Amino acid sequence: MPLPKISEARELSDDKLAQEIVAIKRQLFQLRLQKATRQLEKPHQFRHARHRLAQLLTVEAERKRAASQPPQE
Repeated sequence: MPLPKISEARELSDDKLAQEIVAIKRQLFQLRLQKATRQLEKPHQFRHARHRLAQLLTVEAERKRAASQPPQE
């Protein structure tokens, strides 16, 4: 399974972006729980989830930075 592209994250609306961030954080928690109980079957999912979370947080930060800057003429 290839890693997701950041262009997909940039196409999301602000509400959907926030929902995705919460969902990925929840998924990471579940993966850590599975690892602790030795039920984790696909350890590569950690890398994919962390990568996706980083992309989403980057897009969120870019949007906040763009919103806080005064418009340039």
